[in-house]
Amino acid sequence: MINLFSDEYFMKKALQEAELAFEKGEIPVGALIVIDNKVIARSHNLTELLHDVTAHAEMQSITAAANFLGGKYLIGCTLYVTLEPCQMCAGALYWSQISKIVYGASDENRGFVKMRTQLHPRTKVVSGVLPEEAADLMKRFFAQKRR
Repeated sequence: MINLFSDEYFMKKALQEAELAFEKGEIPVGALIVIDNKVIARSHNLTELLHDVTAHAEMQSITAAANFLGGKYLIGCTLYVTLEPCQMCAGALYWSQISKIVYGASDENRGFVKMRTQLHPRTKVVSGVLPEEAADLMKRFFAQKRR
């Protein structure tokens, strides 16, 4: 039996969130948190709208998922995010004990890998899921900003 709920399936939904951010003039990063193939949180960057440097897509999703679950730990959950998390988001993900992180494009300058930010030892990471789509959205956004 084919699993319709693949990493690519959920990453496409995260990309839809990133498109919403793009339309609002936010850096186009989208995220969602899934448990048992059910989306329990979805978000995109809101740093400009909220005037809050911590309002990254991942942070918004962590808060929404914790509220949905009624607790601070995201054990059994997967985060799908279009861009590799920064060290702030990786730190929050560490404390949430999220089980899996799936991201699209790498952030060569500010990502948690480059910054050597530690994740929870039980967190599984999958990188490079639909990376071209995520990177293209970022390139279009910044090309538009430069105009």
